[in-house]
Amino acid sequence: MKIASIPLAPGAALAPMAGFTDAACRDMAVRHGAAYTVSEMVSAKALTFGDKKSAQLIRCKPNGAPYGVQLFGAEPETMGQAARLIQHYDYDFIDINMGCPAPKITSSGAGSRLLLDPALCGRIVAAVVEASDGRPVTVKMRAGWDGDHITAVETAKACEAAGAALIAVHGRTREQMYIPGTVDWSVIAAVKAAVSVPVLGNGDITTADEARAMMEATGCDGVMVGRGALGNPWLFGEIAAMLKGEPAPPPPTLRQRMEELRRQVYEMCENKGEWVAMPQARSQAIHYMKGLRGAAALRAECSRLEHFPDIDRLIEKVWQENS
Repeated sequence: MKIASIPLAPGAALAPMAGFTDAACRDMAVRHGAAYTVSEMVSAKALTFGDKKSAQLIRCKPNGAPYGVQLFGAEPETMGQAARLIQHYDYDFIDINMGCPAPKITSSGAGSRLLLDPALCGRIVAAVVEASDGRPVTVKMRAGWDGDHITAVETAKACEAAGAALIAVHGRTREQMYIPGTVDWSVIAAVKAAVSVPVLGNGDITTADEARAMMEATGCDGVMVGRGALGNPWLFGEIAAMLKGEPAPPPPTLRQRMEELRRQVYEMCENKGEWVAMPQARSQAIHYMKGLRGAAALRAECSRLEHFPDIDRLIEKVWQENS
């Protein structure tokens, strides 16, 4: 599978998630077999206003896998201008967010709100393609806005016609947010049947078997994994092995899980500084506590992380509860 001329290794893509898919998380996903990664959402309008924080979200050191910058916005002109402004950064493609359900995004007409107007979605893609300096443009969308507006197929057609090179479909509407068990595989299948560019399926994939089942049921070319990989980056290796027809790798040991947690938080501190990184590390660490004895108390400890040495104290408590 390719994004235009960019080859992708067998494996799942890392879904962009605000507050989670920073550089440390992306590097970790690639180490474990992610096919490609995408930045956290970057506001096109903020870029045009010269916002330095938005620009910082774009920067990424090469880690061996294709990397895309995800832009969000509701105006074709602004999206195109933002695409021109970031041309000097080191990235491989631009991804357009048409799936975020957060009110602070949809209230401006961006994210999944765009699915109410497929024609506008096409114009946005066309503007970004024109301004992308030859880099491919991909789209991340949902099934639709709500049950009365399932527009994924119409939107996907408009995006493909405008030049999108790959489309990822989260099989929920905006109204469904992240309610477990609500992913509609038939929408992903319908999009795959309607367009000729690669289609990735997304939503509720937590095992390689679930990835295989989605691909077989929908015909999609691959999968995108988000929350299912939080605290479990080994999921990428499991899916890559499945796609290559190789035996599943052994599950991680407790020591490996804690070493990965420590490395991730260390890299977050290196990239952002302890003051910024540690509050964000709390929510990352909580996911590593899943399935452990004393998980409730350990999650409470995660919420008290303030300095990097606190990670070592947390890990010591994990050992005390689970050895």
